[in-house]
Amino acid sequence: MTLRLGPESFPKGLKALSKNLLTYSHIGMYCGLVPRLATTSDAFNAVAEPRRRDILSFLAGRERPVGDIVSNLHIEQPSVSKHLRVLRDVGLVDMRREGRQKLYRTNAQAIRPLHEWTSTFEKFWQHQLSRVKEHAERKAGEEKK
Repeated sequence: MTLRLGPESFPKGLKALSKNLLTYSHIGMYCGLVPRLATTSDAFNAVAEPRRRDILSFLAGRERPVGDIVSNLHIEQPSVSKHLRVLRDVGLVDMRREGRQKLYRTNAQAIRPLHEWTSTFEKFWQHQLSRVKEHAERKAGEEKK
């Protein structure tokens, strides 16, 4: 028994169509050529990692040393240092020295593009919240009757 996987195995109507289609074998030759972007390429890639977002949120309140981040977020110190390095490389976090201690704080100007981009979706969130509120009010009105 011969197993045919090419266009010759397609029904007659699909043979003509198959000449213009990409197959998985065609797609495979492109997948290996596309490198993954480095996390330090831009702020969006940097904040794709949840722990980095946690660190940014923690630093939003005020300037903090690495030890505070480690103890409050329960992340190992080497990992915190690596995440801070990525955040510094893309400019989302600033560092200053005070004696032997390094203090980190968020860079609000660098976070602005992230905020502006996410705010484009705010109207959708507000719309959804309004619908949830209306639904809850309708349900409450029905229960009173």
